[in-house]
Amino acid sequence: MGLAMTRKGRSKDSVGQSSASDRTSRARHRPMNYEPMLWGRHAVVAALANPKRAVKRLFLAPNANSIVGEALASLDLSRRNALPIPEALTTDLAKRLLPAGAVHQGVAATVAPLPPIRIEDLTNRPEHNHPALVVLLDQVTDPQNVGAILRSAAFFGVSAVVIQSRNAPPVDGTLAKAASGALESIPLLTVTNICRTLDDLKKHGFWCVGLSGDAEYPISRARLDGPTTLVLGAEGSGLRRLTRKNCDQLVYIPASRGFTSLNVSNAAAIALFEARQTRLKN
Repeated sequence: MGLAMTRKGRSKDSVGQSSASDRTSRARHRPMNYEPMLWGRHAVVAALANPKRAVKRLFLAPNANSIVGEALASLDLSRRNALPIPEALTTDLAKRLLPAGAVHQGVAATVAPLPPIRIEDLTNRPEHNHPALVVLLDQVTDPQNVGAILRSAAFFGVSAVVIQSRNAPPVDGTLAKAASGALESIPLLTVTNICRTLDDLKKHGFWCVGLSGDAEYPISRARLDGPTTLVLGAEGSGLRRLTRKNCDQLVYIPASRGFTSLNVSNAAAIALFEARQTRLKN
């Protein structure tokens, strides 16, 4: 279960390829008016507070009324008026609405997808007084990993996370729960072609750094001080050939002897920490 970002490692997502492919196939066949269901207190409360998120229905179990009530009370009046009246979340209703095993913590909501963003929206958007930083995921299919990467992206002030429309997890409750609210604060850009997107980012002044276990230089030698795109791969083979070719620089994360594999979300967190440290020095 390694990721080809550490020396001699190979890329693996933490979920088997068959289950990830099944999820992606189901996502492709969803209707155009599909409205995702979110669950879990952090994910739903963040959606309630996000003025860009249209909340269609809100479901609360008795044990969650006080916590969500406090969150609602903190919102401005116009946002509170835009939200639906909460409905009771019973055990039977939760079984009908949510996937088996979903840890909903007494809170769920039906929402509209967030408005799409464009590459142009990512330019000239310095976060925390530093140049823009983007994470691009090349066929990372596990929603737990993508959610964890979004959470790290929020922590480190990333401008956006980019995924592909094919071979990526659906943007629904599983991903949102793993992101622990970060889905509402970090723009998630879905693109059809990774290589074309890398070209577009470079045209807008981004330096594209790919992580690969067979790279010549460690990440400490990466150019990370200007507008940067960190490119991470998964699913058994790391970055695809054309993705690698379209990166400006390939680097690896040094590993200790005897253990050279690393989960993609952990690798992303390390790379983002490295980028953050570089930017703080400049």
